[in-house]
Amino acid sequence: MKRILLFVLTNVAVIAVMSIVLSVLGVDRFLTSQGLNVGSLLVFSLVVGFTGAIFSLLISKPMAKWSTGATVIEQPQNETERWLLDTVRRLADRAGIGMPEVAVYEGEPNAFATGAFRNEALVAVSTGLLMNMTRDEVEAVLGHEVAHIANGDMVTMTLIQGVTNTFVVFLSRIVGYVVDRALSRNDESTGGIGYMVTVIVCQIVFGLLASMIVAWFSRQREFRADAGAAQLMGNRQPMINALHRLSSLHESALPQSVAALGINHSSGFFELFSTHPPLAERIAALQRG
Repeated sequence: MKRILLFVLTNVAVIAVMSIVLSVLGVDRFLTSQGLNVGSLLVFSLVVGFTGAIFSLLISKPMAKWSTGATVIEQPQNETERWLLDTVRRLADRAGIGMPEVAVYEGEPNAFATGAFRNEALVAVSTGLLMNMTRDEVEAVLGHEVAHIANGDMVTMTLIQGVTNTFVVFLSRIVGYVVDRALSRNDESTGGIGYMVTVIVCQIVFGLLASMIVAWFSRQREFRADAGAAQLMGNRQPMINALHRLSSLHESALPQSVAALGINHSSGFFELFSTHPPLAERIAALQRG
C-alpha cells in the first residue's frame, strides 16, 4: 500500500509541478472565456505528461547508482569481478548491444538494469545474489537484465508512462471543465473552485488507473526478459533455476527509484499494481517454452 501510494503521489507531484511551471510561463492558455481550447490543452498535456517521464529516464543511471550505493567495476579487483565483466560482455555481444557498465551493491539478492540508451546502460547485481546463487544462475540473471536493455524496455516504459500521464492530465481537465461549467452561474467564468477540486481528484483517480496500465506492461516485459535470457544462454534451465532460487531467498527491497527494475519485485498490494509477475508464473512460462 505504501509503495503504491508513493508512486501515485509522485506522479501527481510531477504533474502538479509541471502544471505550475507551464502556468507561470503562460503555456496553459486552454481555458478561455469562449470555452475550452482542446488543441492547446492537448499540447499542454503532452508537455506535462512526457517531460517528467523523459527526465526520469535521462537521470536513471546516476539515480540508480546513488540510491543503491552501487560501485561500478572499472578495473576488476578479484576473480568474481573479472568473471562478471567477462560474462556481461559476452551476453551483450550476443544481444547486439554496447557493453553496459557493471556494478555491484551491498544488499539481499536482487539485480537491475537501467539507462536511457541501449549502448550506454547499467547492469547492477547485489552481493547477496552473488553469494547465494551458482554462476549459471547468476549468468541467467545477468542475461535477463541484458535482455531488458536489448529489448529497449526502459525507453518503452518511459513512452508508456508519458502517454498515460498525458491522458491523465488531458482527461482530468476535460472533466474539471465540464463540472466547472455545470456548477458555474456565470457563463464567462473559467477555472473556478469546482474546476480545481475536480482536476485534483481526477488526477488521483486516473493516476491509479494509469499505474495499473503501466504495471501490466511491466509484467509483460518480465516474461520477455526471462525468455531473452534463455535465448542468450541457449538453455532455459539456468533461468528456471535462478527463479526457483529467488523464490527461496529473502527478497531485497530496492529503493523506490529502481524498485520496478529489479529481477524480482512484488508490490505487496493488489496484483494489478505489481510490476513483476509471481515467480511461479514466470517459471511456468519458461517451462512451456
